[in-house]
Amino acid sequence: PHRPCRAGRTGGHERRPAVGGVDRRGDGKAAKHVAGSIRLEGPMEERQIRALLEDERTRLQGLREGLSDAAQPVEAETAADPAAGGHLADAGSEMFERSRDLSIVEDVDAQLVEVEHAISRVEHGTYGRCEACGREIDAERLQARPAARFCLEDQREAEREAHLRSTA
Repeated sequence: PHRPCRAGRTGGHERRPAVGGVDRRGDGKAAKHVAGSIRLEGPMEERQIRALLEDERTRLQGLREGLSDAAQPVEAETAADPAAGGHLADAGSEMFERSRDLSIVEDVDAQLVEVEHAISRVEHGTYGRCEACGREIDAERLQARPAARFCLEDQREAEREAHLRSTA
């Protein structure tokens, strides 16, 4: 028997509105609460979770499309190009902005992959379980981050390890 994750629990049955304050079910819950976690107990809950993930995918795709210019190759001659008569400071600013936009596009693409992975987990019956420890992920965490793969405890550990690797 798996026990719910300890990390991030708010005492069991506290309910918050669905992500963004939008009630996707009609009753204020994103899915059925069971001891502070989400369980897929039938087609209704699975449809609701899929809808939550689809909403997130649509939001991210819209954001991605809005940044599509940043992902396109830079024109050889821009107004800020010193060779084309532009100012060197303008070229630096343009490069900085383009680099920032590309970073955002990469982050959005990574989030889209996470959402697709979450949809796959729904299909395979593993959605809502931590991929590291197998315990159930807190319902509020899944409402806030529908594509969450780890409980808060294991997410913190993964982030700590990534930080240690990046500073080593």
